Amino acid sequence: MQPLAGILVVALEQAVAAPLCTRHLGDLGARVVKVESPGGGDFARDYDDVVHGLSAHFTWANRNKESVVLDLKQPAGRDVLDRLIARADVVVQNLAPGAAARLGFGSQELRARRPELIAVDISGYGRGGPYAHARAYDLLVQSEAGSCAITGTAQAPAKPGIPLADIGAGMYAFASVLTALYARQRTGEGATISVGLFDAVAEWMGFALNLARYGGVDVEPNGVSSPMVAPYGAYGTADGQTLVLGTTNDSEWRRLATKVLGRPDLADDPRYATNSARVAGRAELDEVIGEWAGRHTLAGCRAQAENAGLGHARLNSPTEVLDHPQLTQRNRWRQVASPAGPVSVLMPPPETDAWTWRLDAVPGLGEHTDGVLKELGYTSEEIEALTEGPAK
Repeated sequence: MQPLAGILVVALEQAVAAPLCTRHLGDLGARVVKVESPGGGDFARDYDDVVHGLSAHFTWANRNKESVVLDLKQPAGRDVLDRLIARADVVVQNLAPGAAARLGFGSQELRARRPELIAVDISGYGRGGPYAHARAYDLLVQSEAGSCAITGTAQAPAKPGIPLADIGAGMYAFASVLTALYARQRTGEGATISVGLFDAVAEWMGFALNLARYGGVDVEPNGVSSPMVAPYGAYGTADGQTLVLGTTNDSEWRRLATKVLGRPDLADDPRYATNSARVAGRAELDEVIGEWAGRHTLAGCRAQAENAGLGHARLNSPTEVLDHPQLTQRNRWRQVASPAGPVSVLMPPPETDAWTWRLDAVPGLGEHTDGVLKELGYTSEEIEALTEGPAK
């Protein structure tokens, strides 16, 4: 059983935020019809060709979808989209600011026609405000919202390696659609929903913004560590590995000092008695822990930390994560079809016996155009006229 079976989602989407939202809806069983433009479609298709000729981003965010190519600049293409939306439960779009409204498919207009529809707009900066019409990409939004300034080091601010703004907005949109579907069951009314990438990052900056407002300080980035907790960081080991080790409270700190470092004097030192004091003395504590780690192998360090009941990790690269036993031994990797053959994908994070997950193919550009047009009542001659050209 898939809980969203029977729900039709029409997606006017590109890049990551909206595609990730609709992919998760598809994982839960919704039918997702992805409307793409002629001559290339979703520009994320061409970011790279590493997945047997397909893009890494596109493959990640676009399984479980049907691709329909429509030229929305032409009346005939807009007519097809009208017919699609007339059957839809949900419309999700993240076109350039104002583009959907100019084409006649703005969320307010769609809801006026169909109050039961759930219409979702994903944009860089949300509704209104001086940035409402600004183009926005993940790096730009993260810079504006402050997350780049608290990542990396003080000398070298950095963008987090994954597109947090896109992912955050996509997941808030996903949660909002589920909420709106639930509410519609009780009221019969749909919803108009706007999600901004900037607002998602600002929300996730919560603790840093509290520090700025109430403490008058900016969080200082410090690499693989935490600005709020110490000791907590990455330390080189004798066998050339990197141990990630830390504490989150006074009790853990005392166990680290006594049972791992063999330094009960540090546990009793009033200079390190509280987390705030340890943050102030981070450099001295990192030096002690670094010296200890440098005398032991990674396995030896982790064994001592485990015996002391402390959290620990290895700093892994993406290629090392592929065969991580926590993924392989739990069968988290599966295969789905694609135009280039089977590709490996991860199962959605939630684990449940209440439903099954849908793991259907990543679509080729325009692969489902003819079938969807036929379903909408177009004749063979009309389909041929609509799809003539290099892309279908």
